[in-house]
Amino acid sequence: MRRIWRGYINASLILKITIALILGVIVGLIFGQDAAVLAPFGDLLLRLLTFLIIPLILFTLIVGVNQTNISNLGRMGGKVFLYYLLTSALAITVGLAVASIFSPGTGMTLDTNQEFDVPDNPGIISVLLNIVPENIVTAFSELNLLGIIFTALAFGIAIAALRSSKEHNEIGEHVYKVIYGLNEATLNIMKVILQYVPIGIFAIIAETVGNQGMDTLLSLGSMVGVLYIALIVQVGFYIIFMLFSKVPLKTFFTHARTPMITAFVTQSSSGTLPLTLNAARNMGLSKSLYGFSLPLGATVNMDGAAMRIAVSAVFAANIIGDPLTFAEMLQVVLVGTLASIGTAGVPGAGIVMIATVFVQLGLPMEAVALLTAVDALIGMGCTALNITGDLTGTSIIDKSERKKEQRSVN
Repeated sequence: MRRIWRGYINASLILKITIALILGVIVGLIFGQDAAVLAPFGDLLLRLLTFLIIPLILFTLIVGVNQTNISNLGRMGGKVFLYYLLTSALAITVGLAVASIFSPGTGMTLDTNQEFDVPDNPGIISVLLNIVPENIVTAFSELNLLGIIFTALAFGIAIAALRSSKEHNEIGEHVYKVIYGLNEATLNIMKVILQYVPIGIFAIIAETVGNQGMDTLLSLGSMVGVLYIALIVQVGFYIIFMLFSKVPLKTFFTHARTPMITAFVTQSSSGTLPLTLNAARNMGLSKSLYGFSLPLGATVNMDGAAMRIAVSAVFAANIIGDPLTFAEMLQVVLVGTLASIGTAGVPGAGIVMIATVFVQLGLPMEAVALLTAVDALIGMGCTALNITGDLTGTSIIDKSERKKEQRSVN
C-alpha cells in the first residue's frame, strides 16, 4: 500500500488528471445519475481550492507590490485592462463569425411554454463601486475578488511606504517578512492540495457526465459543436499572440494545462484561481503582475462567456427564422463586451450576459431556457477558455515588461 501511495505521489500531475478524466467519463456513462454518489469528493476539491483563494490573492499581491514600484504597477494595470477589453471583443467577434458559418439552431422549433428566471444585471456602476468593499470582513466572507484585490493593493502599498520611510523602515520590514512567510506557507498547503486534484476531478466529471448523458449532448449537438469550434479558433489567436510576443509555447502549456483542465471540469474561474496562480509562479512570471492580473481576470475577463453570448445570439435568431443582420452583430459585439465586464462576479453571470444581449436584440427569452439544457457542457469549455485567456495575457504582458526593463538597463 505504501508503495502504491508513493507511486501516486511521484507520478506526473497531468498524467493523474488525464487518467481521472477518462475514468470519470467511463463511470459517468456506465452508472448515469447514480454517479452522483461521488459528488462529495468533487465538492471537497472545490472547498479546498476556495479555501486557498483569499490567502493566495492577499499574500501574493502584497508581496508582489513590494517587489516593484508603483509606476510599474500602474503601467501593467493599464495593459491588463486593455488586453481584457480587446480579447473579450475578439471572442465575441470569433463566436459570431463561426456561428454565422455553421448556423446552429436552423430548423429547430422553440417551446414557448419554457420559462427561466434571469438574475438582475447590476450594471457597470455597481461593479465599479463593488471594488471598494464596505468592510474587509464582508469582502472576505462574500469572496468579493475585486474587494480582496483592492484590500491587498492598499495594504501592499502601505507596507511598501513603511519600508521606504526612515522612521518606520524596521517595522515595515518585519511586517513584510511575516506576509512573505505566510505566502510561502500558503504555497506549501497548495502542494498538498494538488495531490487531491485528480480525485476531485474524477468525481466531478463522473457526476457531470452521469447527469447530462449522451441524449442531452445529441439534442443540442449543433450548438455545442459550433461553440467548441469557436473556442478552438480563439485559442489559435492566443497562440498567435504568444508567438508574436515570443512567449515559449511549450513552457506555457506545460504549466497552464493543469488549471485549464481543472477549470474545464469545475466550471469555476475563481475556484481554479489557486491553480492558475501556481501555474504563473511555475512559469516564472512576475509576482507583482500575476498577483493582480489573474484574480482580476477571474472576475472581469470572461472570453469564454463572451463567446457564449455570440453563439447563443446566432442560435436564438436562427430558431425564430430571423438571422442576425450585420448591424445587429455589431450591436452584439458592443453590448456583449460591456456586459461581460458589467456582470463581473455575479452568480449566473453567463445567463445574465446572454439575457442582456437578447433584450437589446429582441430575441426570445425562451431560448435561454433551452440553452440551460446544455449549460454544463457549454460552461466547461467556456471556463477553460477564460483561464487560458487570463494566463495568455499575463504571459504576454510579463514579456513586454521584461523587454522594457532590458531596454532601460541598456
